[in-house]
Amino acid sequence: MSLEDRRSASVRAVLDSAPPPVVPAELCAEAVRRGARGLRRRRTVRRLLWCVLTVVAVVFLVWATMTRPWVEPPSQTTPPLTGW
Repeated sequence: MSLEDRRSASVRAVLDSAPPPVVPAELCAEAVRRGARGLRRRRTVRRLLWCVLTVVAVVFLVWATMTRPWVEPPSQTTPPLTGW
């Protein structure tokens, strides 16, 4: 008998000897209520994050079109005049 067979046999013996657990009747309803609340919360957070991401993208686009950071700024000094 291999180690895996012995483990399997011992687990089966424990499961067969133990009586089935007693589950309260309201446990299913409570689990469904908590699960629905968690799903609503996750959905709300996901929608909020998408809205924030959209607002950030729009603000960035407006800022980029107004300031145009890719354009080289004008020179602040004039080149020296030679040959006068």
